Amino acid sequence: MRLNGKTAIVTGGASGFGAGIVRKFLAEGARVMIADINGDAAAEMAAELGAGTIAQTVDVSDAASVQAMAEAALAAFGQLDILVNNAGVTHLPTPLDEVSEAEFDRVFNVNMKSVYLTARALVPHMKARKSGAILNIASTAGVSPRPRLNWYNASKGWMITATRTMAVELAPEGIRVNALNPVAGETPLLKSFLGEDTPEMRAKFLSTIPIGRFSTPEDMGNAAAFLCSEEASMITGVAMEVDGGRCI
Repeated sequence: MRLNGKTAIVTGGASGFGAGIVRKFLAEGARVMIADINGDAAAEMAAELGAGTIAQTVDVSDAASVQAMAEAALAAFGQLDILVNNAGVTHLPTPLDEVSEAEFDRVFNVNMKSVYLTARALVPHMKARKSGAILNIASTAGVSPRPRLNWYNASKGWMITATRTMAVELAPEGIRVNALNPVAGETPLLKSFLGEDTPEMRAKFLSTIPIGRFSTPEDMGNAAAFLCSEEASMITGVAMEVDGGRCI
């Protein structure tokens, strides 16, 4: 029960890595808002998990929607201890000069602008309490970029730098900021990363991961619970790779 009595928001919490983080946080004693653009999926998951969870429909790229999420969480919980910026999108594998402006804007707004919007909405509350943990879900793509995912890679590199600069600025306020860098996993984004989800493409990608498997939602939940717990009270500004050795 490492998060007993804590409250958390997990964006993109209704599927993939986000769902793994929600389930682990709940098991560790936290109350969790499952915030997702798919409000029906968030509501179904909250109904499944029961007490300790609430659902919230949110578009993390929209300031008003993020503000409404923050206000709903504070109204329900009274305080917020943990914010997990997990929601993310990618463009399909495409030569960098052929990615459409609309696709670029979507990646920018969901992967990068969202971190600014959630910080603007919730950091003042954490500053007032002199306490808080923020976890950004970045990617190995921000450390070891792959061709044809250029603007997605860049967005995750931005997220890693944002994590570090937030950590430096917010440390005196009692707020820790860390990131996780997963390798591709069994999530709705896998097909987008691979271009096509075939046994051959999976085998080719898995050959680049020394441990020989994808990241799982459980892997992410375990790492997230540690970094957001008091056990990690001396850890801030870290981008922890949960990648089976992919970036070595």
